[in-house]
This record gives sequence, structure tokens and C-alpha cells, in this order.
Amino acid sequence: MKRIEIIANRSVEEDLMEGFEKAGVAQHYTKIPIVVGVGNSGPRMGDHIWPEENFMLIIYCENEEAEGIQRVVVEQKEFFRNEGIKIFEIQM
Repeated sequence: MKRIEIIANRSVEEDLMEGFEKAGVAQHYTKIPIVVGVGNSGPRMGDHIWPEENFMLIIYCENEEAEGIQRVVVEQKEFFRNEGIKIFEIQM
């Protein structure tokens, strides 16, 4: 079992979710719709100075599904190189 956390710019949310649907993964998740902070892609604060925002998905899944999720995230990161998509994985 793994816990996967994905933090990404809200601009890629629809594409990421479509990728998961096509791959048949990440059907069960918790979504935090607005996440702010500062990462390698710069500030995402949702204010008038740094208007962009992130979202976060938390997914508990088996190892096989985790591999599928990782593949989708890698594909999206390659397509959206400047948007900030991060994935973190914890073995349970």
C-alpha cells in the first residue's frame, strides 16, 4: 500500500484527471482544491501579487496502481513543463 500526494498548478487539474481516467487509476482520492505555498516553480499564493493556486490530491492505493499514477504524472509533467506538478510517495 502507498500514499501518494500530488501537488500541481490548478491549470493542469483537468488534464491530469483525464489522464487518470484514461489509465483507469486514481479513482478514489481526497482533493484539497486550493493549496498555496512556494516551491521550485515559484510562489502560488492566490493573491493579487502571486495569483496562481495549486491543488492537492491524496491517494491511498496498491503498488500497481501507484505505478500507473506515476506514469500519468510523468506524461503531464513532460507536456506542462513550466506549470509545477509534484508527486510524493510514501510506502505504508
